[in-house]
Amino acid sequence: MPVETLITKYREVAERVDTIKYVGHVSKVQGLLIESRGPVGIIGEICRIEAPKGPGVILAEVVGLRDQTVQLMAYQETDGIEVGNRVVASGSTLEVPVSMALLGRILDSQGKPCDGKGGIKAGQYYPAMAQAPDPLKRKRVTQRVCTGIRAIDGLLAVGRGQRLGIFAGSGVGKSTLLGMIARNTNADVNVVALIGERGREVNDFIENDLGSEGLARSVIVVTPSNSPPLARLRGAYVATAVAEYFRDQDLDVMFLFDSVTRFARAQREIGLAIGEPPATRGYTPSMFDQMPKLLERCGTAEKGTITGFYTVLVDGDDMDEPVADTVRGILDGHIVLSRSLAKAYHYPAIDVLASVSRLAPIVSGPLSNKAAGALRRIMAVYAANEDLINVGAYHTGSNPAIDEAIMKHRAIEEFLVQEVDETAPIAETLKVMAGISGSTIPDEEMQE
Repeated sequence: MPVETLITKYREVAERVDTIKYVGHVSKVQGLLIESRGPVGIIGEICRIEAPKGPGVILAEVVGLRDQTVQLMAYQETDGIEVGNRVVASGSTLEVPVSMALLGRILDSQGKPCDGKGGIKAGQYYPAMAQAPDPLKRKRVTQRVCTGIRAIDGLLAVGRGQRLGIFAGSGVGKSTLLGMIARNTNADVNVVALIGERGREVNDFIENDLGSEGLARSVIVVTPSNSPPLARLRGAYVATAVAEYFRDQDLDVMFLFDSVTRFARAQREIGLAIGEPPATRGYTPSMFDQMPKLLERCGTAEKGTITGFYTVLVDGDDMDEPVADTVRGILDGHIVLSRSLAKAYHYPAIDVLASVSRLAPIVSGPLSNKAAGALRRIMAVYAANEDLINVGAYHTGSNPAIDEAIMKHRAIEEFLVQEVDETAPIAETLKVMAGISGSTIPDEEMQE
């Protein structure tokens, strides 16, 4: 290695070291909240709590300042902390070590590898908390990104740099859908954020839904449901920072986030612990403030793109609950998963008529749009008259539109149903869609 490179490397390390240590002492521990007298610090600064009777050192973050009192939240369990423990400020906020060596690795909420494969050599650090790209410098979304899922690529076309929400109740197939996208997409890199997932589901997603092929070009950030709320919260920002690194390498990134609801609940727990008043259904104002700051970081930039799929766990299948309503207003479209379709073993359980991609008319060709519109009209006619059809009250020949819907219903259902391990190339998807709708789609519109 050249001497100049070595000197530069060590100079950067030296510049990052704060030679003056600011120290405080724990004065109170109540629930999730740790209070200390000092040290001098800023919101978001990382501190080390020295707990000899516990794990030795506990990492915490400054989440509030009140007079001379510093309010902290820990990244791990607080067992062993007692009044009087030293609190040492690090002088820096959370940063993520990044490099191309992250591919195929699994990280924790602090960006550290937790897969037992050793450390990661990183030449750069990205801040976990960062600003969204300047809206005036964002490139327009004009190109399609393929997911390998017929229902999405055909009827809900997605653009490179678009952000969509996947809305569903529990157990309807959100994680499975994300795994299918990760395996089949034509994006360069996947970044998967598993925030607040059940511990059992993490390995299930990695081994069953993602598979070895998907993992090889993916980075996974895991913060299970039993983690402290700060860890769940910061895991989301760490995953976003990793996606931003790959975007800045002029790559197209597929960012798969599961789930926004658990991120929002973590922010609510922290807000309530530091004394914020509850607003809508117990959610604190900080949750509504943090949501756009997180979601707006994805999308296009001056180079590279981040295409985001964010799952939203809707309580009681209520699409108008606060988190779902907030997310739907920020993102560029939404995909609704239907419990009734899942019960009928219709997977992926995408309710096409309740879903919308706001950029579909821009990223797919005019004849592809026309074919998709024809299929949606046929599906809408069938849905509006389904009860009449099922009870035999409709007589063939009474209405040409209903006759067509009945005739093509089975073909559309077969088109929308897809096995978990089945890949659907975009050309094949559009060809089948054209055949059902009776239209023609030129070859140039079938290109990925």
